[in-house]
Amino acid sequence: MFGYVTSTLLSGFATTCLIFILTLVIALPLGLVISFGSMSKWAPLQKHAVFKPIKWIVKTVVWIIRGTPLMLQVIIVFYGPGLLFDWGSLERLTAVIVAFVINYACYFSEIFRGGIEGVPRGQTEAGQVLGMTKGQIFFKVTLMQVIKRIVPPMSNEIITLVKDTSLARIIAVQEIIMMAQKFVSSRALIWPLFYSGAFYLIFCGVLTLLFGYIERKMSYFKV
Repeated sequence: MFGYVTSTLLSGFATTCLIFILTLVIALPLGLVISFGSMSKWAPLQKHAVFKPIKWIVKTVVWIIRGTPLMLQVIIVFYGPGLLFDWGSLERLTAVIVAFVINYACYFSEIFRGGIEGVPRGQTEAGQVLGMTKGQIFFKVTLMQVIKRIVPPMSNEIITLVKDTSLARIIAVQEIIMMAQKFVSSRALIWPLFYSGAFYLIFCGVLTLLFGYIERKMSYFKV
């Protein structure tokens, strides 16, 4: 029985890992793009005039996404196209990934924005005095400091993402919690639920060690 439960949970855990990896790979770069939108500047008349329409739109979208439950967003993404536009429902796993990417990209964008804006303006000006281009200043001066600043909050969000993957079961995606719950309903076994928790503990433990290592490696860079 233990072997059967383990193999069943591993199949659900594979789905959990797929949701986690795809969300992370897509949401991280998208979050960086969104952060640029929330800091967008446009300067036809003034050197640092803010292009307010883009900034307001991006900030409003981020506010809505961060202010509503991820579970609600998963349900809307799954059922919304069919109910609003008669397009039919998205494939369940696709709907979960779309909802997770949008949600976490908005959270990541605020972390990126805080990291970028936290770099002293004087360092950018110093780079300009030295004749560096904007790209050189960003990648050689700003980026390393941003990474150093965002590692702790980013690690918290990524570990939260691991646990949030369990919300996929709300639309019957067979992730690890749903697979464990089947044993409760079909065989009246409670221990598979606790066993599934061990998978999360190990996963989060590995990530905690990984991010701790990254922080130590970057400790030479003082900010």
